[in-house]
Amino acid sequence: MAASPLRPHPPANPAAAVRTMQTRSIDTATSAYAYPLLIKQLLLTPLAHSPEREICYTHLSRYSYRTLRERIGRLAKGLAGLGLDAGQTVAVMDWDSHRYLECYFAIPMMGAVIQMVNVKLSPEQILYTLNHARADALLVNAEFLPILDGIADRLETVCTFVLISDSPTPALPARFAADYEALLAAAGQDFDFPDFDENTRATTFYTTGTTGLPKGVHFSHRQLVLHTLAVAAALGGAACQGRLHRDDVYMPITPMFHVHAWGLPYVATLMGLKQVYPGAYHPERLLRLIEREAVTFSHCVPTILHMLLNHPLVNEIDLTRWKVIIGGSALPQAMALAARKKGIDVFTGYGMSE
Repeated sequence: MAASPLRPHPPANPAAAVRTMQTRSIDTATSAYAYPLLIKQLLLTPLAHSPEREICYTHLSRYSYRTLRERIGRLAKGLAGLGLDAGQTVAVMDWDSHRYLECYFAIPMMGAVIQMVNVKLSPEQILYTLNHARADALLVNAEFLPILDGIADRLETVCTFVLISDSPTPALPARFAADYEALLAAAGQDFDFPDFDENTRATTFYTTGTTGLPKGVHFSHRQLVLHTLAVAAALGGAACQGRLHRDDVYMPITPMFHVHAWGLPYVATLMGLKQVYPGAYHPERLLRLIEREAVTFSHCVPTILHMLLNHPLVNEIDLTRWKVIIGGSALPQAMALAARKKGIDVFTGYGMSE
């Protein structure tokens, strides 16, 4: 009987046919461009579709994504001029700022590792994390100089210090090689960020959720890019409640030294959102920024939300467009009801630092 064109005879050697299909599949895959999942790729979309969207730091700084990319290049070139290179670790001690966002990109894009120093640790714990991470350089906000003064003589590997300051003309302490803004101003912007293995370590931070000394955690470029895509898809796929979209205005209220601020600065950058960085967390400042910059999306722990809900200024500000992810600990029912009463779209998330 002739074989039906709709039901052809099975191959004489099924195993050989499977091997042939696998070979064809492998040949097709290897002929494609092996596009590495690197943090620098997260900048491509916002530069294409929203290059003039703003990045704000309190009332002190306001610039576009185009300028953000320029400053990232200048920071990398400045750090390279100080002798820092791929594979080295650059630690950062700062409040939430546009400078921290620049470090989130420039340092790992060089092939170096950014260590986000938890400034809420004790000086002895900060010393331990810097020595354990074998940090080569330290970018430190002037507010934390008293901490540095107490531990500097016991730093084992840090050789280069850069001062971060909101002052336009800061006094440079003796051990410091440069001031952050002066470093950028003196550097060219055309830094050639190379491709490299996407499994290269990009970030290091220390978690204190367990007993004993702080525990180091690190993430690769691949992990961070995949996390960014996953969070963007999860939040962007929501029909309404908790949805993050391109017209949102983002302000972190989870410190940038804590688990990459839950990864949201990378997500906000990929999506090209207007971003607002508040510096240190003062309740009046946070509420004023929400009002002035029309912030619509944030994330924080319950204690921060409690602080804001109980500040007198909260009764003068419209919070009905504000969406807030709560994490770090359980959201009490009473707090959730109080937030909902103010019109806040509050919801919870959970994840481990590791």
